Amino acid sequence: MKTLFIAIIGLLLSAGTHAQSIEGSWHGAITIAKAELPLVFHISKTATGYSSTMDSPKQGAFDLECSSTTFSNDSLTIIIDDLKAEYTGVYDAESHTFKGIFKQRMMHFDMELSQSAAEEEVSAKHRPQEPVPPYPYYSEDVTFENKVDGITLAGTLTMPKKRGKFPAVVLISGSGPQNRDEELLGHKPFLVIADYLTKQGYAVLRYDDRGTAKSGGDFASANSNDLSHDAEAAFNFLKARKGITKVGLAGHSEGGFIAPMVAARNPKVDFIILLAGPGMPGGELLLLQQELIGKANHMSESEIETTHELNEKAFEIMNQASDLNEAKSKLHLYFSEKLKELPDSLNPNGMNDEAVLELIDNQYATPWMYYFIRSKPAEYLSKVHCPVLALNGSKDLQVPAKQNLEGIKNALAKAGNNKVTIEELPNLNHLFQNCESGSPSEYASIEETFSPNALKAMSDWLKKVL
Repeated sequence: MKTLFIAIIGLLLSAGTHAQSIEGSWHGAITIAKAELPLVFHISKTATGYSSTMDSPKQGAFDLECSSTTFSNDSLTIIIDDLKAEYTGVYDAESHTFKGIFKQRMMHFDMELSQSAAEEEVSAKHRPQEPVPPYPYYSEDVTFENKVDGITLAGTLTMPKKRGKFPAVVLISGSGPQNRDEELLGHKPFLVIADYLTKQGYAVLRYDDRGTAKSGGDFASANSNDLSHDAEAAFNFLKARKGITKVGLAGHSEGGFIAPMVAARNPKVDFIILLAGPGMPGGELLLLQQELIGKANHMSESEIETTHELNEKAFEIMNQASDLNEAKSKLHLYFSEKLKELPDSLNPNGMNDEAVLELIDNQYATPWMYYFIRSKPAEYLSKVHCPVLALNGSKDLQVPAKQNLEGIKNALAKAGNNKVTIEELPNLNHLFQNCESGSPSEYASIEETFSPNALKAMSDWLKKVL
Protein backbone atom coordinates (compact mmCIF):
# COMPACT_ATOMS: atom_id res chain seq x y z
CA MET A 1 0.00 0.00 0.00
CA LYS A 2 1.09 3.58 -0.57
CA THR A 3 1.71 6.23 2.07
CA LEU A 4 0.80 9.79 1.16
CA PHE A 5 2.29 13.26 1.45
CA ILE A 6 4.72 12.43 4.23
CA ALA A 7 6.16 9.54 2.19
CA ILE A 8 8.58 11.52 0.05
CA ILE A 9 11.19 8.92 0.97
CA GLY A 10 9.42 6.53 -1.42
CA LEU A 11 10.83 8.49 -4.35
CA LEU A 12 14.24 7.16 -3.44
CA LEU A 13 13.22 3.55 -2.84
CA SER A 14 15.32 2.36 -5.73
CA ALA A 15 18.00 4.96 -5.34
CA GLY A 16 20.55 3.61 -2.94
CA THR A 17 23.94 5.26 -3.23
CA HIS A 18 27.12 3.30 -2.99
CA ALA A 19 30.37 4.56 -4.37
CA GLN A 20 33.88 3.87 -3.41
CA SER A 21 36.57 6.50 -3.61
CA ILE A 22 37.72 7.03 -7.06
CA GLU A 23 37.82 3.80 -6.91
CA GLY A 24 36.01 2.24 -3.99
CA SER A 25 32.92 2.73 -1.85
CA TRP A 26 31.73 6.21 -0.91
CA HIS A 27 29.17 6.67 1.84
CA GLY A 28 26.80 9.59 2.35
CA ALA A 29 23.28 10.41 3.55
CA ILE A 30 20.41 12.74 2.76
CA THR A 31 17.65 13.87 5.09
CA ILE A 32 14.05 13.37 3.96
CA ALA A 33 11.02 14.18 6.11
CA LYS A 34 13.19 14.20 9.25
CA ALA A 35 14.62 10.76 8.44
CA GLU A 36 18.21 10.12 7.44
CA LEU A 37 18.64 7.97 4.34
CA PRO A 38 22.17 6.54 3.90
CA LEU A 39 23.38 6.12 0.32
CA VAL A 40 26.48 4.34 -0.95
CA PHE A 41 28.24 4.54 -4.34
CA HIS A 42 30.57 1.76 -5.51
CA ILE A 43 32.96 3.13 -8.14
CA SER A 44 35.10 0.90 -10.38
CA LYS A 45 37.78 1.75 -12.91
CA THR A 46 37.09 0.74 -16.50
CA ALA A 47 39.17 0.81 -19.69
CA THR A 48 37.56 4.11 -20.67
CA GLY A 49 36.90 5.77 -17.32
CA TYR A 50 34.64 4.75 -14.43
CA SER A 51 31.43 2.85 -13.74
CA SER A 52 29.42 2.67 -10.55
CA THR A 53 26.50 1.09 -8.74
CA MET A 54 24.44 2.49 -5.91
CA ASP A 55 22.94 1.07 -2.69
CA SER A 56 20.31 2.39 -0.29
CA PRO A 57 20.90 -0.01 2.63
CA LYS A 58 17.98 1.15 4.80
CA GLN A 59 15.61 0.56 1.92
CA GLY A 60 17.12 -2.78 0.96
CA ALA A 61 18.09 -1.55 -2.51
CA PHE A 62 21.47 -2.76 -3.72
CA ASP A 63 23.62 -2.86 -6.83
CA LEU A 64 21.59 -0.34 -8.83
CA GLU A 65 23.40 0.46 -12.06
CA CYS A 66 24.36 4.09 -12.61
CA SER A 67 24.07 5.35 -16.19
CA SER A 68 27.36 7.24 -16.19
CA THR A 69 30.22 8.14 -13.86
CA THR A 70 32.72 10.89 -14.68
CA PHE A 71 35.60 12.32 -12.66
CA SER A 72 37.59 15.28 -13.97
CA ASN A 73 39.41 18.18 -12.30
CA ASP A 74 38.31 16.98 -8.85
CA SER A 75 34.64 17.02 -9.95
CA LEU A 76 32.55 13.83 -9.69
CA THR A 77 29.24 13.36 -11.52
CA ILE A 78 27.15 10.21 -11.22
CA ILE A 79 23.89 9.95 -13.19
CA ILE A 80 21.13 7.39 -12.57
CA ASP A 81 18.70 7.77 -15.49
CA ASP A 82 16.17 5.22 -14.22
CA LEU A 83 15.67 7.27 -11.06
CA LYS A 84 15.93 10.67 -12.72
CA ALA A 85 18.70 11.27 -10.18
CA GLU A 86 22.21 12.70 -10.18
CA TYR A 87 25.04 13.34 -7.74
CA THR A 88 27.62 16.09 -8.36
CA GLY A 89 30.45 16.77 -5.94
CA VAL A 90 33.89 18.33 -5.69
CA TYR A 91 36.77 16.48 -4.04
CA ASP A 92 38.25 18.04 -0.88
CA ALA A 93 41.78 16.70 -0.40
CA GLU A 94 42.10 17.83 3.22
CA SER A 95 39.08 15.87 4.46
CA HIS A 96 39.22 13.22 1.72
CA THR A 97 35.52 13.75 0.95
CA PHE A 98 33.29 14.84 -1.90
CA LYS A 99 31.09 17.80 -1.04
CA GLY A 100 28.09 18.07 -3.32
CA ILE A 101 24.40 17.76 -4.09
CA PHE A 102 22.15 14.77 -4.75
CA LYS A 103 19.26 15.66 -7.08
CA GLN A 104 16.14 13.69 -7.89
CA ARG A 105 13.57 15.21 -10.17
CA MET A 106 13.26 18.75 -8.79
CA MET A 107 14.52 18.00 -5.27
CA HIS A 108 18.04 18.92 -4.14
CA PHE A 109 19.82 17.53 -1.07
CA ASP A 110 23.25 18.44 0.28
CA MET A 111 25.35 15.29 0.56
CA GLU A 112 28.96 14.69 1.53
CA LEU A 113 30.60 11.43 0.45
CA SER A 114 33.35 9.78 2.46
CA GLN A 115 34.91 6.34 2.67
CA SER A 116 33.94 5.68 6.26
CA ALA A 117 31.99 2.50 6.93
CA ALA A 118 28.21 2.63 7.05
CA GLU A 119 26.61 0.64 9.84
CA GLU A 120 23.34 0.34 7.91
CA GLU A 121 25.12 -1.69 5.24
CA VAL A 122 26.27 -4.52 7.51
CA SER A 123 23.88 -7.57 7.34
CA ALA A 124 21.27 -5.68 5.31
CA LYS A 125 21.34 -8.43 2.70
CA HIS A 126 20.95 -11.26 5.23
CA ARG A 127 17.61 -12.97 4.56
CA PRO A 128 17.74 -16.41 6.21
CA GLN A 129 14.36 -17.60 4.87
CA GLU A 130 15.27 -17.23 1.19
CA PRO A 131 15.51 -20.66 -0.44
CA VAL A 132 18.65 -21.52 -2.37
CA PRO A 133 18.69 -23.75 -5.45
CA PRO A 134 18.63 -26.59 -6.19
CA TYR A 135 15.02 -26.66 -5.00
CA PRO A 136 13.37 -29.93 -3.91
CA TYR A 137 10.49 -29.28 -6.33
CA TYR A 138 9.81 -28.50 -9.96
CA SER A 139 10.25 -24.84 -11.04
CA GLU A 140 9.41 -23.48 -14.49
CA ASP A 141 9.45 -20.00 -15.99
CA VAL A 142 6.14 -19.50 -17.82
CA THR A 143 4.25 -16.89 -19.82
CA PHE A 144 0.49 -16.40 -20.18
CA GLU A 145 -1.86 -13.98 -21.91
CA ASN A 146 -4.19 -11.35 -20.50
CA LYS A 147 -6.54 -11.44 -23.47
CA VAL A 148 -8.67 -8.58 -22.15
CA ASP A 149 -5.83 -6.09 -22.46
CA GLY A 150 -3.58 -7.92 -24.93
CA ILE A 151 -0.66 -8.31 -22.52
CA THR A 152 1.84 -11.14 -22.13
CA LEU A 153 2.80 -11.74 -18.51
CA ALA A 154 5.77 -13.71 -17.22
CA GLY A 155 6.15 -15.67 -14.02
CA THR A 156 7.36 -18.79 -12.25
CA LEU A 157 5.31 -21.92 -11.59
CA THR A 158 6.50 -24.29 -8.87
CA MET A 159 5.04 -27.77 -8.38
CA PRO A 160 5.84 -30.74 -6.12
CA LYS A 161 8.20 -33.35 -7.57
CA LYS A 162 5.81 -36.30 -7.45
CA ARG A 163 3.08 -37.87 -9.49
CA GLY A 164 -0.49 -36.68 -9.17
CA LYS A 165 -2.61 -33.57 -9.41
CA PHE A 166 -2.23 -30.60 -7.11
CA PRO A 167 -4.33 -27.67 -5.90
CA ALA A 168 -2.79 -24.37 -6.96
CA VAL A 169 -2.41 -20.83 -5.65
CA VAL A 170 -1.88 -17.61 -7.65
CA LEU A 171 0.06 -14.96 -5.69
CA ILE A 172 -1.04 -11.34 -6.30
CA SER A 173 1.30 -8.55 -5.19
CA GLY A 174 0.67 -5.31 -3.35
CA SER A 175 0.68 -1.79 -4.79
CA GLY A 176 3.44 -0.44 -6.97
CA PRO A 177 5.29 -2.25 -9.77
CA GLN A 178 6.66 -5.46 -8.29
CA ASN A 179 8.39 -8.49 -9.70
CA ARG A 180 7.24 -12.08 -9.23
CA ASP A 181 8.93 -12.33 -5.81
CA GLU A 182 7.16 -9.14 -4.62
CA GLU A 183 10.72 -7.97 -3.96
CA LEU A 184 11.05 -4.91 -1.76
CA LEU A 185 13.53 -3.61 0.78
CA GLY A 186 15.80 -6.61 0.27
CA HIS A 187 12.99 -9.10 0.99
CA LYS A 188 11.33 -11.56 -1.41
CA PRO A 189 8.13 -12.59 0.40
CA PHE A 190 6.52 -14.34 -2.58
CA LEU A 191 9.63 -16.46 -3.10
CA VAL A 192 9.43 -17.51 0.55
CA ILE A 193 5.67 -18.20 0.38
CA ALA A 194 5.95 -20.15 -2.88
CA ASP A 195 8.81 -22.24 -1.49
CA TYR A 196 6.87 -23.08 1.67
CA LEU A 197 3.56 -23.94 0.01
CA THR A 198 5.16 -25.98 -2.76
CA LYS A 199 6.94 -28.08 -0.14
CA GLN A 200 3.51 -28.57 1.46
CA GLY A 201 2.12 -30.06 -1.76
CA TYR A 202 0.66 -27.07 -3.64
CA ALA A 203 1.42 -25.63 -7.05
CA VAL A 204 2.18 -21.90 -6.87
CA LEU A 205 2.23 -19.30 -9.65
CA ARG A 206 3.83 -15.93 -9.01
CA TYR A 207 4.25 -13.37 -11.78
CA ASP A 208 5.82 -10.02 -12.63
CA ASP A 209 3.38 -7.11 -12.57
CA ARG A 210 2.59 -5.67 -16.00
CA GLY A 211 5.39 -3.46 -17.30
CA THR A 212 7.78 -4.93 -14.72
CA ALA A 213 10.74 -7.28 -15.19
CA LYS A 214 9.75 -9.70 -17.97
CA SER A 215 6.03 -8.86 -18.22
CA GLY A 216 4.65 -6.67 -20.99
CA GLY A 217 2.23 -3.79 -20.67
CA ASP A 218 2.36 -0.39 -18.97
CA PHE A 219 2.05 -0.26 -15.19
CA ALA A 220 1.82 3.52 -14.86
CA SER A 221 -1.48 3.70 -16.76
CA ALA A 222 -3.11 0.82 -14.85
CA ASN A 223 -5.55 0.86 -11.94
CA SER A 224 -6.62 -1.99 -9.64
CA ASN A 225 -9.34 -3.12 -12.03
CA ASP A 226 -6.82 -3.41 -14.87
CA LEU A 227 -4.51 -5.40 -12.61
CA SER A 228 -7.37 -7.73 -11.72
CA HIS A 229 -7.44 -8.81 -15.39
CA ASP A 230 -3.80 -9.85 -15.03
CA ALA A 231 -4.62 -11.91 -11.93
CA GLU A 232 -7.58 -13.55 -13.67
CA ALA A 233 -5.34 -14.39 -16.64
CA ALA A 234 -2.97 -16.16 -14.23
CA PHE A 235 -5.95 -18.02 -12.77
CA ASN A 236 -7.15 -19.09 -16.22
CA PHE A 237 -3.65 -20.24 -17.12
CA LEU A 238 -3.58 -22.59 -14.13
CA LYS A 239 -7.13 -23.82 -14.74
CA ALA A 240 -6.05 -24.98 -18.20
CA ARG A 241 -2.80 -26.53 -16.97
CA LYS A 242 -2.49 -30.33 -16.71
CA GLY A 243 -1.84 -31.66 -13.24
CA ILE A 244 -3.82 -28.90 -11.51
CA THR A 245 -7.06 -29.43 -9.59
CA LYS A 246 -8.57 -26.57 -7.61
CA VAL A 247 -7.19 -23.04 -8.10
CA GLY A 248 -7.37 -20.10 -5.71
CA LEU A 249 -5.93 -16.61 -5.28
CA ALA A 250 -3.73 -15.26 -2.48
CA GLY A 251 -3.29 -11.50 -2.51
CA HIS A 252 -1.13 -9.30 -0.30
CA SER A 253 -2.15 -5.72 0.48
CA GLU A 254 -3.66 -4.34 -2.76
CA GLY A 255 -3.56 -7.95 -3.97
CA GLY A 256 -6.02 -8.62 -1.14
CA PHE A 257 -8.36 -6.15 -2.85
CA ILE A 258 -7.81 -7.63 -6.31
CA ALA A 259 -8.47 -11.26 -5.28
CA PRO A 260 -12.11 -10.54 -4.24
CA MET A 261 -12.61 -8.51 -7.45
CA VAL A 262 -11.78 -11.61 -9.47
CA ALA A 263 -13.71 -14.01 -7.23
CA ALA A 264 -16.81 -11.78 -7.31
CA ARG A 265 -17.09 -12.05 -11.09
CA ASN A 266 -15.66 -15.54 -11.61
CA PRO A 267 -17.48 -18.33 -9.73
CA LYS A 268 -14.76 -20.82 -10.77
CA VAL A 269 -12.34 -19.36 -8.20
CA ASP A 270 -12.12 -22.09 -5.54
CA PHE A 271 -10.81 -20.03 -2.62
CA ILE A 272 -9.12 -16.74 -1.77
CA ILE A 273 -6.54 -15.78 0.86
CA LEU A 274 -6.34 -12.12 1.90
CA LEU A 275 -3.00 -11.14 3.41
CA ALA A 276 -3.46 -7.66 4.91
CA GLY A 277 -6.24 -7.04 2.41
CA PRO A 278 -8.34 -3.86 2.73
CA GLY A 279 -11.86 -4.04 4.11
CA MET A 280 -12.64 -0.31 4.22
CA PRO A 281 -12.98 2.35 1.48
CA GLY A 282 -9.66 3.31 -0.12
CA GLY A 283 -9.68 6.96 0.88
CA GLU A 284 -10.53 6.18 4.51
CA LEU A 285 -7.82 3.54 4.64
CA LEU A 286 -5.14 5.92 3.35
CA LEU A 287 -6.13 8.60 5.88
CA LEU A 288 -5.88 6.09 8.73
CA GLN A 289 -2.59 4.75 7.38
CA GLN A 290 -1.10 8.26 7.16
CA GLU A 291 -2.12 9.04 10.74
CA LEU A 292 -0.68 5.84 12.24
CA ILE A 293 2.60 6.05 10.33
CA GLY A 294 2.91 9.74 11.22
CA LYS A 295 2.64 8.87 14.91
CA ALA A 296 5.16 6.04 14.54
CA ASN A 297 7.56 8.50 12.87
CA HIS A 298 7.13 10.95 15.77
CA MET A 299 5.33 13.67 13.83
CA SER A 300 3.69 16.24 16.07
CA GLU A 301 -0.07 16.21 16.57
CA SER A 302 -0.39 19.48 14.68
CA GLU A 303 1.57 18.10 11.71
CA ILE A 304 -0.57 14.95 11.66
CA GLU A 305 -3.75 17.02 11.87
CA THR A 306 -2.64 19.36 9.07
CA THR A 307 -1.66 16.45 6.83
CA HIS A 308 -4.97 14.70 7.57
CA GLU A 309 -6.96 17.81 6.62
CA LEU A 310 -4.98 18.25 3.40
CA ASN A 311 -5.49 14.64 2.34
CA GLU A 312 -9.12 14.51 3.39
CA LYS A 313 -9.99 17.47 1.18
CA ALA A 314 -7.87 16.10 -1.67
CA PHE A 315 -9.68 12.76 -1.50
CA GLU A 316 -13.02 14.57 -1.46
CA ILE A 317 -12.01 16.37 -4.67
CA MET A 318 -11.08 13.04 -6.27
CA ASN A 319 -14.31 11.38 -5.16
CA GLN A 320 -16.40 14.17 -6.67
CA ALA A 321 -14.47 14.56 -9.93
CA SER A 322 -16.01 13.04 -13.05
CA ASP A 323 -12.66 11.80 -14.35
CA LEU A 324 -8.93 11.90 -13.67
CA ASN A 325 -8.31 15.04 -15.76
CA GLU A 326 -10.86 17.01 -13.77
CA ALA A 327 -9.40 15.68 -10.52
CA LYS A 328 -5.88 16.63 -11.56
CA SER A 329 -6.88 20.18 -12.49
CA LYS A 330 -8.81 20.77 -9.25
CA LEU A 331 -6.07 19.21 -7.10
CA HIS A 332 -3.48 21.48 -8.67
CA LEU A 333 -5.55 24.56 -7.83
CA TYR A 334 -6.25 23.30 -4.32
CA PHE A 335 -2.64 22.57 -3.43
CA SER A 336 -1.37 25.75 -5.11
CA GLU A 337 -3.38 27.68 -2.51
CA LYS A 338 -2.64 25.38 0.41
CA LEU A 339 1.11 25.47 -0.08
CA LYS A 340 1.11 29.11 0.95
CA GLU A 341 -0.24 28.09 4.38
CA LEU A 342 1.92 25.01 5.07
CA PRO A 343 4.33 25.15 8.02
CA ASP A 344 8.01 24.64 7.21
CA SER A 345 8.00 21.40 9.23
CA LEU A 346 5.96 19.74 6.47
CA ASN A 347 8.53 20.78 3.88
CA PRO A 348 11.82 20.07 5.70
CA ASN A 349 13.89 20.06 2.50
CA GLY A 350 12.80 23.53 1.48
CA MET A 351 11.46 22.49 -1.92
CA ASN A 352 9.98 25.28 -3.97
CA ASP A 353 6.27 25.22 -4.80
CA GLU A 354 6.85 23.94 -8.32
CA ALA A 355 8.77 20.92 -7.00
CA VAL A 356 6.13 20.17 -4.37
CA LEU A 357 3.32 20.40 -6.93
CA GLU A 358 5.19 17.99 -9.20
CA LEU A 359 5.55 15.59 -6.29
CA ILE A 360 1.84 15.87 -5.52
CA ASP A 361 0.93 15.21 -9.17
CA ASN A 362 3.12 12.10 -9.10
CA GLN A 363 1.42 10.81 -5.95
CA TYR A 364 -2.20 11.86 -6.37
CA ALA A 365 -3.06 12.44 -10.01
CA THR A 366 -2.46 8.92 -11.27
CA PRO A 367 -4.89 6.30 -12.64
CA TRP A 368 -4.08 4.01 -9.72
CA MET A 369 -4.64 6.59 -7.00
CA TYR A 370 -7.80 7.99 -8.58
CA TYR A 371 -9.31 4.51 -8.71
CA PHE A 372 -8.14 3.34 -5.29
CA ILE A 373 -9.28 6.39 -3.34
CA ARG A 374 -12.78 5.91 -4.78
CA SER A 375 -12.76 2.14 -4.22
CA LYS A 376 -15.05 0.24 -1.85
CA PRO A 377 -13.77 -3.31 -1.23
CA ALA A 378 -17.09 -4.28 0.39
CA GLU A 379 -18.78 -4.05 -3.01
CA TYR A 380 -16.72 -7.03 -4.18
CA LEU A 381 -16.44 -8.93 -0.90
CA SER A 382 -20.24 -8.99 -0.59
CA LYS A 383 -20.36 -11.03 -3.81
CA VAL A 384 -17.75 -13.64 -2.84
CA HIS A 385 -19.11 -17.10 -2.03
CA CYS A 386 -15.98 -19.28 -2.07
CA PRO A 387 -13.96 -20.10 1.10
CA VAL A 388 -12.00 -17.09 2.41
CA LEU A 389 -9.02 -16.81 4.75
CA ALA A 390 -8.25 -13.26 5.94
CA LEU A 391 -5.04 -12.68 7.89
CA ASN A 392 -3.68 -9.43 9.33
CA GLY A 393 -0.81 -8.55 11.64
CA SER A 394 -1.73 -6.85 14.91
CA LYS A 395 0.97 -4.18 14.33
CA ASP A 396 0.10 -3.45 10.70
CA LEU A 397 0.08 0.36 10.29
CA GLN A 398 -0.66 0.31 6.56
CA VAL A 399 -3.78 -1.87 6.60
CA PRO A 400 -4.71 -1.82 10.30
CA ALA A 401 -6.07 -5.18 11.43
CA LYS A 402 -9.06 -4.25 13.56
CA GLN A 403 -10.84 -1.95 11.11
CA ASN A 404 -10.09 -3.95 7.98
CA LEU A 405 -10.79 -7.44 9.31
CA GLU A 406 -14.09 -6.14 10.66
CA GLY A 407 -14.95 -4.69 7.24
CA ILE A 408 -14.07 -7.96 5.52
CA LYS A 409 -16.14 -9.95 8.00
CA ASN A 410 -19.22 -7.74 7.60
CA ALA A 411 -19.05 -7.70 3.80
CA LEU A 412 -18.73 -11.48 3.55
CA ALA A 413 -21.67 -11.86 5.94
CA LYS A 414 -23.76 -9.86 3.47
CA ALA A 415 -22.87 -12.46 0.87
CA GLY A 416 -24.17 -15.16 3.18
CA ASN A 417 -20.71 -16.69 3.08
CA ASN A 418 -20.11 -18.88 6.14
CA LYS A 419 -16.89 -20.42 4.82
CA VAL A 420 -14.77 -17.65 6.32
CA THR A 421 -11.77 -17.72 8.65
CA ILE A 422 -10.49 -14.40 10.00
CA GLU A 423 -7.41 -14.14 12.18
CA GLU A 424 -5.33 -11.32 13.62
CA LEU A 425 -1.77 -12.56 14.10
CA PRO A 426 0.06 -11.03 17.10
CA ASN A 427 3.18 -8.87 16.75
CA LEU A 428 3.26 -8.87 12.92
CA ASN A 429 3.56 -5.83 10.65
CA HIS A 430 2.21 -5.22 7.15
CA LEU A 431 4.80 -7.55 5.62
CA PHE A 432 3.96 -10.24 8.20
CA GLN A 433 7.31 -9.82 9.96
CA ASN A 434 7.69 -10.02 13.74
CA CYS A 435 8.47 -6.43 14.66
CA GLU A 436 8.81 -3.76 17.32
CA SER A 437 6.50 -0.91 16.31
CA GLY A 438 5.10 -1.89 12.92
CA SER A 439 6.60 1.19 11.26
CA PRO A 440 7.64 0.78 7.60
CA SER A 441 11.04 2.14 8.63
CA GLU A 442 11.71 -1.24 10.30
CA TYR A 443 10.98 -3.44 7.27
CA ALA A 444 14.47 -3.49 5.77
CA SER A 445 16.34 -4.02 9.05
CA ILE A 446 14.26 -7.06 10.09
CA GLU A 447 15.93 -10.28 8.93
CA GLU A 448 12.69 -12.28 8.89
CA THR A 449 10.89 -12.03 5.54
CA PHE A 450 7.56 -13.71 6.40
CA SER A 451 6.45 -15.09 9.76
CA PRO A 452 6.49 -18.92 10.03
CA ASN A 453 3.26 -18.63 12.01
CA ALA A 454 1.59 -16.86 9.09
CA LEU A 455 2.91 -19.47 6.66
CA LYS A 456 1.53 -22.26 8.86
CA ALA A 457 -1.83 -20.51 9.18
CA MET A 458 -2.13 -20.48 5.38
CA SER A 459 -1.08 -24.12 5.02
CA ASP A 460 -3.34 -25.39 7.82
CA TRP A 461 -6.33 -23.56 6.35
CA LEU A 462 -5.67 -24.87 2.84
CA LYS A 463 -5.52 -28.44 4.12
CA LYS A 464 -8.85 -27.91 5.85
CA VAL A 465 -10.75 -26.40 2.91
CA LEU A 466 -9.16 -28.55 0.19
